[in-house]
Amino acid sequence: MNIGLFFGSFNPIHTGHLMIAQYMLNETEIYKVKFIVSPQNPLKENKDLMPAEFRLQMANISIADNKEFEIEDIEFSLPTPSYTIDTLNALSIKYPNDTLYIIMGSDSLAQIERWRDYEKILTYNILIYKRDKNFTNPYSKNKNITVFDCPILNISATKIREMLAQNKSIQYMVNNEIIDSLKSFYLKN
Repeated sequence: MNIGLFFGSFNPIHTGHLMIAQYMLNETEIYKVKFIVSPQNPLKENKDLMPAEFRLQMANISIADNKEFEIEDIEFSLPTPSYTIDTLNALSIKYPNDTLYIIMGSDSLAQIERWRDYEKILTYNILIYKRDKNFTNPYSKNKNITVFDCPILNISATKIREMLAQNKSIQYMVNNEIIDSLKSFYLKN
């Protein structure tokens, strides 16, 4: 079976993430999307990162109403920072009979050469969602990479955190079930 792997810090998970995952389910041969919550991305600073367990909990709540979405917490048992290639190796062992598809933004593909063992990552099936209308695939000769014009909301986790810090409403940007938890977290910190 074909499994979509959606990697991210999900700091926090938001409506844009869920729309992309659903689009990939609708438009590709994957039958399930596994959200891989990364405790620590080696290319991102930790200063604005909510605790990993809290982000995992918020992601679990946000996807609970979709049986085709699952949380995969494998990176919580791997060394940090979380390198995608290490996670892919572990998932290949965990799901030996499945075909893994990486769901990735075009901005990530544009900087993939900064990733550990990126050449190996490029051997996997990669489903790219455009973050920029003018995106040109630098790996257009790679048959494993498929680029999609999926609907993208101009929402970012950074903007959501800024709005929470300013006590502004984030309704419709995140799942309603997690709004109070996110507000409580920001009031404490």
